[in-house]
Amino acid sequence: MVWVPGGTFQMGSNEHYPEEAPTRRVAVDGFWVDQHAVTNSEFAAFVDATNYVTLAERDADPTDYPGADPKLLRAASVVFVQPQHPVSLDNPFNWWTYVPAASWRHPQGPGSSITDRADHPVVHVAWEDVVAYARWVGKDLPTEAEWEYAARGGLDGATYAWGEELTPAGRWMANTWQGDFPVHNTGEDGHVGTAPIGSYPPNGYGLVDMIGNVWEWTSDWYGAHERPAHACCAIENPRGGTRESSHDPALAGVQIPRKVMKGGSHLCAPNYCRRYRPAARMAQPVDTSTSHLGFRCITRVNDATGEPPPPA
Repeated sequence: MVWVPGGTFQMGSNEHYPEEAPTRRVAVDGFWVDQHAVTNSEFAAFVDATNYVTLAERDADPTDYPGADPKLLRAASVVFVQPQHPVSLDNPFNWWTYVPAASWRHPQGPGSSITDRADHPVVHVAWEDVVAYARWVGKDLPTEAEWEYAARGGLDGATYAWGEELTPAGRWMANTWQGDFPVHNTGEDGHVGTAPIGSYPPNGYGLVDMIGNVWEWTSDWYGAHERPAHACCAIENPRGGTRESSHDPALAGVQIPRKVMKGGSHLCAPNYCRRYRPAARMAQPVDTSTSHLGFRCITRVNDATGEPPPPA
């Protein structure tokens, strides 16, 4: 883990997607954070020790989804499937597919495996799965503010985690999509799909893959950003919205709470979803796992005397 000293920073952005606004001053206490996202090998150790079964590996309870097609209640997860021809970007179902038997062990579905992906970030983990892992290792999940502060690496207000240029001196700094999403990825950054952790330079705090590769869960319920009571004052350790208000208002009949996910993924592209930035955020239903969403953990320490010893 890496120690991130507490401080005050400009959270959010007024220049990109509306859900990132408004910018505001936020203060967070110091904390320890995993240097990289939890990997397949680390998650496998947890499963081996506890016999844990992820949400994607279980059939859904029909009482939780009244009226649902029984075929959609089978053990499954959401997988990116690259179209073979140009498609409308207005419909995500043109590239997202609910694949039976897809899971962290089988990221693309039956027949795929993680045999050669031990050092890739684990994916297909729903909210309850990441909470279970964090409890097992004696850690927590970061709030949105803690995550964004760590991702910025000390570059307060910068567009990217490394500065103002997407590719400084022509160098790719994160695993994103190059080319025409979702039909053609040139792989100019060296990877198509997830990449081994640490394939790109660390940020100012020594953290890798805070941007791109996979989105990461945070502990905050999704909602509009909290506005400061007074323009002069920073918001102290914000904790996001409420479970009840996190439901998608566009789906009135579906009361599934949503968490904030951060960082963008290998599917973020200039022509679609420019969310490879610390300020970027999206809502993720707690019952849904995908092939481009993982997590990392933190440990909070209430110690005003300075940097505490690292966790065991």
